[in-house]
Amino acid sequence: MRDLAALDRIRELLIPVLPEPTSDPGYLDLLGEKSPAGSPAQRLMRSGFLPRIYERFWRPALVGAMKGPLGPDTGQEEALVRTMLALGPADLVLDVACGPGNVTRALARDVDDDGLVVGIDASATMLARAVRDTPAGHIGYVRGDAVDLPFRPASFDAVSCLAALYLFDRPFEALAGMARVLRPGGRVALMTTRRLPLAGPVNDLAGALSGVRMFGDREVTGALARLGFSGVRQKTYGLMQFVSGRLT
Repeated sequence: MRDLAALDRIRELLIPVLPEPTSDPGYLDLLGEKSPAGSPAQRLMRSGFLPRIYERFWRPALVGAMKGPLGPDTGQEEALVRTMLALGPADLVLDVACGPGNVTRALARDVDDDGLVVGIDASATMLARAVRDTPAGHIGYVRGDAVDLPFRPASFDAVSCLAALYLFDRPFEALAGMARVLRPGGRVALMTTRRLPLAGPVNDLAGALSGVRMFGDREVTGALARLGFSGVRQKTYGLMQFVSGRLT
């Protein structure tokens, strides 16, 4: 039986909706029977098969190939994101498009019982795996729209979104939503795709093979700057980029 204390705390952060979200699967479900159509890549993320291989095989193979031989491995990614977010023990943290919860659980290492880490994803199968693999405590999950975030404004001290922004139909609306739910001074950490300068065919081939959007070097950083983030920083590895900033 899941500890419901974290879910009760999450309810207080949600924009009120009817009907009330259910918690029978061990997470708060705002979508119910809804099954968003989405792209083939998005539908694959909601399949029953992918959660079983996602973190161990799928993500290291696909994202690892796009980062190239000099890019960080999965453990180094998590460490880099934790450094970008500089979490405090009482922080409230949102992991957008959390999948099976590996990053969510990594972020929870820096937060104690006074804080809270929330993972949100549209995939019931991914969240079922996340709930199964997450011990009771200051972590909870929400099944909801990662673009139209269902949380009250200024609810969180930090937001992460790794290996997902390139799957969103409206990625810049998603970034605006992350800014909306952050408190002043809140931090964001992103990992997403990157178009190689002067390598149009490579970019096009990578996008076609993966079915994801490839972002220019200034697209994501520029979007954060326009949303009011300062100290925007970027690290690039092949076809991937890490971006961070602080909301002013």
